[in-house]
Amino acid sequence: MYTKEEADGRRLKNPFDTITEGIGINRITRNFAMAKLDGAFRGTDREAVEMSRFLLKNDGLFLGSSSAMNCVGAVRVAQAIGPGHTIVTILCDSGMRHLSKFYDAEYLSLLGLTPKATGLELLGIK
Repeated sequence: MYTKEEADGRRLKNPFDTITEGIGINRITRNFAMAKLDGAFRGTDREAVEMSRFLLKNDGLFLGSSSAMNCVGAVRVAQAIGPGHTIVTILCDSGMRHLSKFYDAEYLSLLGLTPKATGLELLGIK
């Protein structure tokens, strides 16, 4: 069922090489198959890390990687549709379960993901 690398735990569980756990699943779940979607946005680990630190510093929100990625998507929607709209997203996880990776400075440094932004310039916001 598993290759030797998978059995030994040397391969990432996510085939898309992301630290944002649960993102990039390569199958359609039954509940997702029923969803009526208008579109989707792709986000990066760097964007999720920077967004999480921005929201912690500016809004006091200690979010996990999935919530941070949802916020990246919300910003992208806002950029795409322009002013005068209400955008809603789900903050589905806190940072408490992400201390060993997503909030670990040494781990992020090894991956070249040390937060550097002072704002949301990574998303084109000055």
